[in-house]
Amino acid sequence: MKKALVIGLNNYPSAQLHGCINDANEISKILEYNEDGSPNFHVKLITDEFDAVSKTDLYQAIETLFRDDNTVLLYFSGHGLVNAYGGYIVTPDYQQYSEGIRMDDILRMANDSKARNKIVILDCCHSGKFGNPAINEAQTHIGQGVTILTACKSDESALEKYGRGVFTSLLIEALEGGSSDLNGNITAGSIYWFVDKALGPWEQRPVFKTNVNSYTPIRTVQPPIPLEILRKIPTYFINSEDEFPLDPTYEYTEKNAIAENVATFKDLQKYQSVGLVKPVGEEYMYWAAKHSKSCKLTSLGKCYWRFVCEKKI
Repeated sequence: MKKALVIGLNNYPSAQLHGCINDANEISKILEYNEDGSPNFHVKLITDEFDAVSKTDLYQAIETLFRDDNTVLLYFSGHGLVNAYGGYIVTPDYQQYSEGIRMDDILRMANDSKARNKIVILDCCHSGKFGNPAINEAQTHIGQGVTILTACKSDESALEKYGRGVFTSLLIEALEGGSSDLNGNITAGSIYWFVDKALGPWEQRPVFKTNVNSYTPIRTVQPPIPLEILRKIPTYFINSEDEFPLDPTYEYTEKNAIAENVATFKDLQKYQSVGLVKPVGEEYMYWAAKHSKSCKLTSLGKCYWRFVCEKKI
């Protein structure tokens, strides 16, 4: 089973946070299961809600996580720091010259890990420093199988709003299905796309870095349209450049509607709802049918048409 270490720290002396424990609790719940209830990540949750959490505790937990050889995920919500020696995830027992765990140390653990996929998600100030080594550590790199997703750039703060991290709030929306593809798969890349679009150009900017050959789903949800309907695309479009002719018999409100055509039209409308098909010569599919026009595949539709033809879906 895939493993996830989820950390949320609020109780920093003189620098109290308010949303990190809430964020960690929610992330741990959503990672444990896919939308259909099937097991996903085996989660270890660490917060300082009831007990103090030390630098040693976290270092040991992170090191143990990266000893696995399957897919592992590290999520951290708390304080972050950058100084002349690099970036740190800050621990509540921080003190001068021992602020927390160096981001470069975590990256080395990920790089050295035999795990097939290693995903690091950080919601803390200056988190974009992760994977961007200090000047005297030029040998640090992003190893094979490592993916990094952070709340902000190295010179930015990660904001809290309404008792939650702004980044993690969007991360949860993405994991609930906002960033899924038409197969229902949610990947780090699709999460970044979702968060990037939601934050806009004037707010904290998320950072995405990766060195993988293919994306591994972080979670799966119900596809936006049933896969059995998606797989029927080549039956309607023999070639990807074909147009599908329509007429009033496809529209169920017509008195001469044909049941088989109406069923086909419902499939075509589902394709349109997710951007796979568009009407030709009309703004809406309804009028394309009423006026005996046609519909055709969009660029995205041609992509999924090819996936189906190649039996990749």
